[in-house]
Amino acid sequence: MKHTQFSREMRRGEEPEVAALLQRAFGGQAEARLVDRLRRAGDIAGETVLPSGDGIVGYYAISKMRSPKHWFCLAPVAIDPDWQGQGHGRRMIGLLSEWARLSGCYVVVLGQPEFYQRAGFSLERAVRLGSPYLITNTLLAGPGTDVPERTLIYPKAFESH
Repeated sequence: MKHTQFSREMRRGEEPEVAALLQRAFGGQAEARLVDRLRRAGDIAGETVLPSGDGIVGYYAISKMRSPKHWFCLAPVAIDPDWQGQGHGRRMIGLLSEWARLSGCYVVVLGQPEFYQRAGFSLERAVRLGSPYLITNTLLAGPGTDVPERTLIYPKAFESH
């Protein structure tokens, strides 16, 4: 297994390295463009990177939902292809889901249920959410065990993604 440092907040000036990681992980520019639109709109609440001796090998962005207020969405999440399958992404997202639980914040994600459930997100808690995306691939992390009934309105940058 390749070793990393602790995940940390992205630093100013690391944007090009993150964009390159997103291109390697997703095989194109779409996610890097999404992140750029989110940044320019001021919708990103936080960006976390996973550094190693090889540079940045992991990344995720948390953005402010338009609705419900004080909710967040997780996207994109990327692990360098050479580093995938070693548990780095699960650990990064596991720390995020634990932060959501302890801080009282709700975080939604649209993605592969198997991966996100192993990292602490719940498919069952998201079943009553109204979403413009597949609810079968929408998961929720946050405080308690409730099954909130809310309508999700993502940041505008997602509309052109």
